[in-house]
Amino acid sequence: MPLERAEEARAELLEFAAHGFEERDLPGRLELAVYGDSEVERTLKAAFDDVSSERVEPGWEDQWRAFHRPVEIGKLWVGPPWEEPAEGLVPVVIDPGGAFGTGAHPTTRLCLELLQEAEPASLLDVGCGSGVLAIAAGKLGFSSVVALDNDPEAIEATLTNAEANGVALDVRLFDALTETVPAADVVVCNVSLQALEDLAPRLRCKTLVASGFLAADGLRLNGYRIVSRHEQGDWAAVVARPERGGE
Repeated sequence: MPLERAEEARAELLEFAAHGFEERDLPGRLELAVYGDSEVERTLKAAFDDVSSERVEPGWEDQWRAFHRPVEIGKLWVGPPWEEPAEGLVPVVIDPGGAFGTGAHPTTRLCLELLQEAEPASLLDVGCGSGVLAIAAGKLGFSSVVALDNDPEAIEATLTNAEANGVALDVRLFDALTETVPAADVVVCNVSLQALEDLAPRLRCKTLVASGFLAADGLRLNGYRIVSRHEQGDWAAVVARPERGGE
């Protein structure tokens, strides 16, 4: 794809490949590679104009591990279980499995930075993925941490990672767009732009930390006023508060 569409394509591809993808720079273009079966191939061909496929050697299911490296975000060290945590930092050990959220993506990093600036209180993570944000919140002193996702694979990954980190979470398979969303002092959402805009009116909180969208996107949070905006590369995050107070 043309380089000018790179960030837009990355954002779109995450909807189909939450476990991640590989990138290769070509002259004037960028190639994004996804491992998957024939069903994944059909889905991508229906969504993107220029898609080709080729067979790979057995073991492709685990090749994504080579691309996950630890990151340091403020007082946090976030990395996979096959890496050694850095001394002096709070370790958040994340094996993403098939769920998005390792700490390396700019939107996850932005949320982790902003959580460290928030006053620890009750927290709700909507669209928890691998559980990285909820687990980090638990280690940062937030209480009554609830993690929601509508993907059973994400729930399994969050429960496994929470146990590995010794963090107690209330993890629920949950559709936040149709069910009554629990109230919390702080809500963190690292989801797509459309999902975030649909979720905002359903949330009950004093502070909303939101990301998952491009800096160029026109974000509209019905019922909230944005108090700060933060960017990393082509991605953005905001801190927002209810226009008429929180619950």
